[in-house]
Amino acid sequence: MAQKNKSESKGRNSLYPKKPSGKLYTYRKWVSYGLLLLLFSFPFLRFNGEQLVLLNFIERKFVFFGLIFTPQDFYLFALAMLIFIMFIVCFTVVLGRLWCGWACPQTIFMEMVFRRIEYWIEGDANKQRKLDAQKWNVDKILKKSIKHFIFLVISFAIANTFLAYIIGSNLLVKIITEPVSQHVSGFLSICLFTFIFYGVFAYVREVVCTVICPYGRLQGVLLDNQSLVVAYDFSRGEPRGHSQKSAADLKFGDCIDCGLCVQVCPTGIDIRNGTQLECVNCTACIDSCNEVMLKLNKPKNLIGFFNQDFIKERKQYRIGMKSYGYAAVLFIVMLVFSSLIYKREDIQTIVLRASGTLYQSRGKDKTSNLYNAELINKTNKTIKFRFKSQSDTDEIDFIQKADILPKEGSAHVTFFLIRKNNSIKKYKTDVVFEIIADGKILSTAATSFFAQPAEE
Repeated sequence: MAQKNKSESKGRNSLYPKKPSGKLYTYRKWVSYGLLLLLFSFPFLRFNGEQLVLLNFIERKFVFFGLIFTPQDFYLFALAMLIFIMFIVCFTVVLGRLWCGWACPQTIFMEMVFRRIEYWIEGDANKQRKLDAQKWNVDKILKKSIKHFIFLVISFAIANTFLAYIIGSNLLVKIITEPVSQHVSGFLSICLFTFIFYGVFAYVREVVCTVICPYGRLQGVLLDNQSLVVAYDFSRGEPRGHSQKSAADLKFGDCIDCGLCVQVCPTGIDIRNGTQLECVNCTACIDSCNEVMLKLNKPKNLIGFFNQDFIKERKQYRIGMKSYGYAAVLFIVMLVFSSLIYKREDIQTIVLRASGTLYQSRGKDKTSNLYNAELINKTNKTIKFRFKSQSDTDEIDFIQKADILPKEGSAHVTFFLIRKNNSIKKYKTDVVFEIIADGKILSTAATSFFAQPAEE
């Protein structure tokens, strides 16, 4: 087995992965740049007067592409998170841990930003290893200082973007542009997250994927023999030769044990040992092995996207029943979520009868019930409204009246609903209230009306 590309550094094994190259790496690079563009732009783009994506846990306000979710919509937010988790599960069952290598922010920042800066300043793996091993001199101090300064600047940008998702880009701009004394907590938050991200990408690195992140450990539960993963085709590669001459020998497989697949691995594993939780499916080993196979005039994809059924029994790839089952459940939950979004009202109205009261007689002809109503505006616009009963024969006598609903705010209304006795046929009847603005019914709320029925 090829020796892992590690060296001891202050009690911890430091990885020096070789700079990857190849077709898949180029594809992954452009996918990463596209995702980074979206990540950094979403908090600063606006749609319908709102930030495109906002996850304000402090004020319990969430915005997704113009839709505002308030605390009253928490069930929708929880359902959306469930859909996301189910999507990851379904994705993993079919395509393995491809999410980690191609879409996870940790991997994208580490491999496509920080690692590339490291290659640019310190050189490839061997040069980095020699630089770390040598004594401190002007060259080493200069390179390390420039690298870590750039790391801090990028970590500062990531921290600001992260806070823009949490507190909103408008507040973030105020924190940055106004005096620090007016936003001490905001300034300290930026500093804290800057050093957290700096520590993760400058020192913790692959430990996030191999130890901290629980997703890798879920692979053993989610993957099956039909899941596509980055894998070594041992039936073709074994037994390994040790030179280009041995590659032509019929006694050996196609693998010449060059060790390049280990040298380019960002988590330091040997893919030839089988599927491992440390593998993030970054495909760097596929590119490096394909380059060797082309030089040896051998077929590509000794390491490639395979499922275990193909490697062991040469069965053609097909999606398993478990994958269809996950997909069906995901589709049903998405249908439910879509219907709830479609039926969701911009104004939520809650009408409750006043506690401790039954009904009040108003002379011989009329009876009233006392109600409290709470109106919640889920939009970012102030709404002028009219509150009425759906029945034109009902009268409303307001004790506390409101006709303006502030944006993302609420209004309270207390009133008597008055009905004529000759229209009351049962002790308990239904009553529906409407919230009308600009001639449109924005919301309705149903409750009960209690009264003694009129005698025949």
